[in-house]
Amino acid sequence: MPISDKKKISNSRYIAKCDSIQIRPPKERGDEIRAAAAAAGQSMQSYILQACAETVSYTHLRAH
Repeated sequence: MPISDKKKISNSRYIAKCDSIQIRPPKERGDEIRAAAAAAGQSMQSYILQACAETVSYTHLRAH
């Protein structure tokens, strides 16, 4: 089914607000991350973003 013009516009607006960061872990590490995300019931993106947010918060708290 083709994507509607309205959906294309909506997708473009969303993507314009997002940053794009790529990571390239070794395959074994990628498998570990996928398994951990699945065990947590999260997507890989949400799992990685949560881990980053927790690390940034912890680092920020230790700096003050």
